[in-house]
Amino acid sequence: MIDQIQLDQLCINTIRTLSIDAVQQAQSGHPGTPMGAAPTVYCLWQRFLRYDPKDPEWPNRDRFVLSSGHASALLYSLLYLSGVKATSPSYEQADRLAVSLDDLKNFRQAGSRCTGHPEFGRTSGVETTTGPLGQGVAVSVGMAIAERWLAATYNRPGYELFEHNVYTLCGDGDMMEGISSEAASLAGHLKLANLCWIYDDNNISIEGSTDITFTEDVAARFAAYGWHVVHVNDANDLTLLTHAYETFLDTHDRPTLIIVRSHIGYGSPHKQDRREAHGEALGPEEVRLVKEFFDWDPDLQFYVPEEVSAHFKAQIGTRGATKRAAWEEIFSTYRKQYPDLAKQFDCMQLRGLPENWDSVLPTFPTDPKGIATRESSGTVLNAIAAKMPWLLGGAADLAPSTKTDLKDKFYGNFQAPKQDDNTDGNYGGRNFHFGVREHAMCAIANGMSLSKLRPYAASFFIFTDYCRPAVRLSAMMQIPIIYIWTHDSISLGEDGPTHQPIEHLASLRAMPGMIVLRPADANEVVEAWRVIMQLKDHPVCLVLTRQAVTTLDRTQYAHANGLSRGAYVLADATDHKPEVLLLATGSEVSLCITAYEQLKSEGIKARVVSMPSWELFENQSREYRDTVLPPEIAARVAVEEASTFGWERYTGFDGTILGLRTFGLSAPTKVVEQHFGFESEHVVAAAKAQITRHTLKK
Repeated sequence: MIDQIQLDQLCINTIRTLSIDAVQQAQSGHPGTPMGAAPTVYCLWQRFLRYDPKDPEWPNRDRFVLSSGHASALLYSLLYLSGVKATSPSYEQADRLAVSLDDLKNFRQAGSRCTGHPEFGRTSGVETTTGPLGQGVAVSVGMAIAERWLAATYNRPGYELFEHNVYTLCGDGDMMEGISSEAASLAGHLKLANLCWIYDDNNISIEGSTDITFTEDVAARFAAYGWHVVHVNDANDLTLLTHAYETFLDTHDRPTLIIVRSHIGYGSPHKQDRREAHGEALGPEEVRLVKEFFDWDPDLQFYVPEEVSAHFKAQIGTRGATKRAAWEEIFSTYRKQYPDLAKQFDCMQLRGLPENWDSVLPTFPTDPKGIATRESSGTVLNAIAAKMPWLLGGAADLAPSTKTDLKDKFYGNFQAPKQDDNTDGNYGGRNFHFGVREHAMCAIANGMSLSKLRPYAASFFIFTDYCRPAVRLSAMMQIPIIYIWTHDSISLGEDGPTHQPIEHLASLRAMPGMIVLRPADANEVVEAWRVIMQLKDHPVCLVLTRQAVTTLDRTQYAHANGLSRGAYVLADATDHKPEVLLLATGSEVSLCITAYEQLKSEGIKARVVSMPSWELFENQSREYRDTVLPPEIAARVAVEEASTFGWERYTGFDGTILGLRTFGLSAPTKVVEQHFGFESEHVVAAAKAQITRHTLKK
């Protein structure tokens, strides 16, 4: 009869051997961290994690984030042993495990659910895509924020619908990345007591021992952030690990960092350490040595003792099913007592929209002076927020400039309650102050969205340079983050080249799955928000002006709802047979309208095409695209205060692109525009030159 201590060790060694077998068979991957951290995650999953393997999307489940995504074999082994059910729509076969033994045997191979790094949506039980170090820990802060907000907003006396925790396994690489500092600093400020980072301190990075690069006092650093720090000096000591997790659960005024000292080398440590660092399989001889070290039959591969499967089912399986059933019973009663709140929650879970949400969208009157699109966006945002309680967010210390504050006094600031300063916030607040932390802000927004909230994050467009990795993961995970970027061009003026975005539109347009929207005026902004709110599986970048732009007369020009198709004919020749096409986005559209009117007065037939979203336009039928940009009309001029890169697809190589091939200039807006030739006479001249060129070709 096997005793509890022996059973625990058997389970831990099963996690280890499954992981090294997967890596060995793939001849690729990181075997060391799964071996070193196996006791740490085993103790968490078997003794503490509030998680039902039969329903891995249960809203009140604890989240486990593997920020050390290179150790993915560890997570896949856990998902398999725990019997996590496949629930993602990406699975073609119903009623199967999220990770099967065959998936493990095909680790890192095409078609396997066991990808090289965990991918959200690909494998049920994977809470977020990780791999780029630091992203997972930052995303986990967003998940912890979401739980605090959901609890403050929807819990009622006797109905604790939301009380889950967020656990994140991270390593030395995560700690070195700057995003972890940003995220940890904000988490400490917000006193997120439901957040636990588990730092697998194994002293190894790709170039060798961390002694050559990373010798700071991590515990002191996190204590300075306002975290509670717990030490576990031996990763193999389940008693110490249990005490550490209990300490986290007993800490109610701050997040917790558990520093677990582990060693990733077994068998021949000098070989093992090097192979772990470089993502290499151990090799047959080393695998045998490791298995013998763990008293495992070296001739067995992907072996799972019956006692192990039964023990996982009896622990996390039974505990999770019991807790979920109790929660569902409570929610059933809650639904009867608070039907409106339950309806909101249901809508949120489906990424839906409240009834008549768009009835509040404004219409802006014609105005030659106009307003900045950041201003009109702020108006629309506030109108929608009044109808949609789970639309929330903020800026990286730039809310007054990005116009992203929610104005209603009842919305409040998301802050830790009972602060001694003047923040007077609470965890139910909908205005978020991320500080000058663009990278963490976007990763945190990912975590909030993965918890089914509808977050927005804002900054100046130029600062997408600081947060691109997190924005890229939004697109990869296909989650509907709303990014609001203002100060969109050289027309921001005096702040100069350091703040004037040039290549950023082209960069984001190149990102698969990202929708970029650069509206031309206030009414295109309204239509942009109409499109944005209906997105369920795409993030969007809403790119807005600092300066005022004309609000176009929509009785004279086409309705702004053409924006929903990405590009549309805004102004046309009377006979719909233009001689030249003028293409533009954003503030440059009104410049083309001025040029159009001048050409029209001279008897030259032009068409102005507003192209706020290349991505939406490319999704239209060929027939529609050809009606907007007739192939037979070769005379084309594109106008955009940004890099010319990419416009050739619409102008052809013989077309004219009035754009930027250098960085900007520090000067007043009008001076900058004149310096770079963004004036109507230049558009007129380019149009005439295009007509002449293509007439001569005929």
